[in-house]
Amino acid sequence: NANVWTNIGDGTGTEPYIGTVATGGTITTSGDYKIHTFLSSGTFTVTTVGSDLIDFLCIAGGGAGGSGYQSGGGGAGGYRGSYLSEISGGSGASETAMNCTASAYTITVGAGGTASSQTLGNNGADSSIVGTGVSITSIGGGGGGSYHTSPYNGILGGSGGGAGDNTGDETGGAGTANQGFAGGDAPGYGAPYGGGGGGGAGSVGIDGGNTGGGVSTTASNGGAGLSSLISGSSVDYAGGAGGGSGNGGSPGTASHGGGAGSTYGANATAGTTNRGGGGGGSMGTGYSGGAGGSGVVIIRYQFQ
Repeated sequence: NANVWTNIGDGTGTEPYIGTVATGGTITTSGDYKIHTFLSSGTFTVTTVGSDLIDFLCIAGGGAGGSGYQSGGGGAGGYRGSYLSEISGGSGASETAMNCTASAYTITVGAGGTASSQTLGNNGADSSIVGTGVSITSIGGGGGGSYHTSPYNGILGGSGGGAGDNTGDETGGAGTANQGFAGGDAPGYGAPYGGGGGGGAGSVGIDGGNTGGGVSTTASNGGAGLSSLISGSSVDYAGGAGGGSGNGGSPGTASHGGGAGSTYGANATAGTTNRGGGGGGSMGTGYSGGAGGSGVVIIRYQFQ
């Protein structure tokens, strides 16, 4: 009853590499990797399951800036991803890559918050990847606060919106854990005023307004976003927006796709499309805050 083993292979070498095969979105190649970019909602369909897990980047739509006097900047859309080895000091650790099956996955790309006049900014919409064994959602960015709409605070979101500067100590909206940071406060009220900056995926928005009896000479800057190499080159995402200012103050600046705030007599700058940045806060009656930038979903895997 001895076991007798017969080799039916070539007797040498290792198991052949199995690359993932999939469709959906705009497909590009970088070395041994394929990259599927979704600028709008769609379907990612896996037909062959490869040897490795699948990396992702999921950015929600950014929040719009508040509008009217000394309004807060919009918060960035939530930032989630598994391909973050190039990132340091971000809003959370790199997540586990996706373990997909041979099936279809629904991709939702969130729109940015729409611009408005003399009111709080609108929140951005969520982005997500949903299917068998996978459920990933990034939360839309929070809208910026406004002098005209009580309670004047920024709205919570993936990253929180900055506070509008009114007569009290207004606070920025909270961010979502491991997706983004809070918006800046507007503590106090004194010329030349300034709304809080929207939070970003990399840092909190800077406070605006008259702080501790001193006079702010600028509105606050939006929180920093993050840069990712998942697309094959370094791209900035999820920056918070600058707050609006007036009466001699300068508007808040922004980076990583966030929009700048405005001075009196101008509309604020929108967040960058498909970067998830917040829209800038405005200054003055009849001038709108910037719209939030739409989100994006990017998927990356080895195919050979």
